[in-house]
Amino acid sequence: MKNLRLLRSLPLAGLALALSACTSTGGGPSPMDLDAGIDLRTYRDGDDLLTAGLGAAGLRNPTPPAFADPAAPTPTELRRRAVWTNWRGIADLAPGGGYGEFYGSLAPVTGREYQALVTLPGRKQPHRVMVQLPDDFDSDARCIVVTASSGSRGIYGAIALAGAWGLPRGCAVAYTDKGAGTGYVDTADGRGFALDGQLAQAGQAVEFKVPARAAGDGVAPIAVKHAHSGDNPEADWGRHVAQAARFSLQVLSLAHPDDGPWTFANTRMIAVGVSNGGGAVLRAAELPDTGIDAVVAISPNVLPGDGGRALYDYSTDAALWMPCALNAAAFDNVVLARAKGEKSVAGMARCGMLKARGLLEAKDPLVQAEQARQHLLDGGWTDAGIAAGVISSNFDLWRAVNATYASAYARTGPADMPCGFSFAALGPDGQPRAPTPAERAAWWPDASGIPPGAGVNLVGELTTTADPTLGGNLCLRALWTEAGSEVRAGIEQTRAAPPRKQLPMIVLHGADDGLVPEPFSGGAYARWAKAQGADLRYWRIENAQHFDAFLGLPVLGSRYVPMMPYGYRALDAAWMHLAAGKALPGDANIRTTPRSFSDGKLAPLTPENLGHMP
Repeated sequence: MKNLRLLRSLPLAGLALALSACTSTGGGPSPMDLDAGIDLRTYRDGDDLLTAGLGAAGLRNPTPPAFADPAAPTPTELRRRAVWTNWRGIADLAPGGGYGEFYGSLAPVTGREYQALVTLPGRKQPHRVMVQLPDDFDSDARCIVVTASSGSRGIYGAIALAGAWGLPRGCAVAYTDKGAGTGYVDTADGRGFALDGQLAQAGQAVEFKVPARAAGDGVAPIAVKHAHSGDNPEADWGRHVAQAARFSLQVLSLAHPDDGPWTFANTRMIAVGVSNGGGAVLRAAELPDTGIDAVVAISPNVLPGDGGRALYDYSTDAALWMPCALNAAAFDNVVLARAKGEKSVAGMARCGMLKARGLLEAKDPLVQAEQARQHLLDGGWTDAGIAAGVISSNFDLWRAVNATYASAYARTGPADMPCGFSFAALGPDGQPRAPTPAERAAWWPDASGIPPGAGVNLVGELTTTADPTLGGNLCLRALWTEAGSEVRAGIEQTRAAPPRKQLPMIVLHGADDGLVPEPFSGGAYARWAKAQGADLRYWRIENAQHFDAFLGLPVLGSRYVPMMPYGYRALDAAWMHLAAGKALPGDANIRTTPRSFSDGKLAPLTPENLGHMP
């Protein structure tokens, strides 16, 4: 990395003075108090904002960028690895997948990157905000894209969507990790991660503050911010996005003072997000005075004010019933569900355990599977959603998500998670152990924000029976079904309010989504918000599920189309509406044709596969 300029821990008084000179005559929003100074780095001459110097070839490489010293990677190495991880976690970059060919961009974009930590009033933990400002930022167009990370990812968790759409167009892009992220903490010493991704030294600001655990209490658990912040960050997703929007004007006032004032009134701002990020921008749409002029939400995880189902409700339900249901005849051709012509042994074990607890009536395992399928259908699932849910079911993702969210909703710490769960590194014997320096150094760039992953595992509530996860899943489900639980109270705080009147919105959801099902979330929100008078267009995409990144696998690429192209099209439409007054497209049910697979080869994706976009 060349031409590096770093302002580390700029004193707040100095920052406020600099900003007051920029905004005192322009009427822009007052500068926020930051937990530390702004960390500014410039990326040119072989490094860049969008690909971290990896370019298209480096991002497509299935091997992550290496660290010269795995136990002590440099800030440059950490950022490069984090960008690689987040690109590959969201986008389908496999050859023939279409990315960078007829949608999206992998071209390097040079410019400056500003990062800071800011805490919402009344909350315990900061969230990380970032503004990427391209060198060819267009001060005349005054375009800002504000976004939130998908899932529980770190600050680069929306780069493949918001960054790749906005930066090549000369827009600034403002990000928030929305109170989650990958700054895990080993509670043995309580050291967090600094803004540069390295383990912080004494006195440095960290993105997650956790006290060290007293010695002598066994292996210390690992603290994960989404689960253990004590803030129930999902309840504040909209406010996190609003702070990222304010931070973007704060940065522009510093970077382009001669083009000021920078205000919400004279700057166009589009909010966009996918999955949890999509839910975050919908929650921001409720708030006044955010500066957001249009919203695009893709596969959003959102609990509407009326209708739909909470993620914790349907995911704890699916964790119990889906392994059994996937043995039903309706899923005989779902390859990942089980070996062709056979039934899943684990699924039959689950059916038997549900029968033993009086939850199923039939004695025949195949009839039990059909009864489990019918239970899910009665709750609003579709066969297509159940089929796509095999990804979450087979990889035990439901249990990991539910343990993390239960802890967040109940605001518990790393040592007192609900149902006896915790997070830890594991030894060869399956028992918790202290993480190695190399494992710990890689948490920030490699983790997804919800273990397991990056050497951190979900621990607890496993038995030696044929169905070892059942007990934990039953316990997690009971936290929803029991009235008055702390978990249910925390979930209620996440319920959406109606969006602002006359705010242009486009919501998109895949009809086959098996992680955040369309009938429970995006579709339910669209119906409810429209009934409240929202200026909303809803696009339902057939043959699309939640995980674009998995579509390089022929078994999935031949069944599903990616969601990302429709997100780019929606952003184009929103921008043309704001900049040129062009009417937004209407509602759409988009018919698609997945790629063919023959002779061991998956056909390349073409625009024709995607159907007619609005």
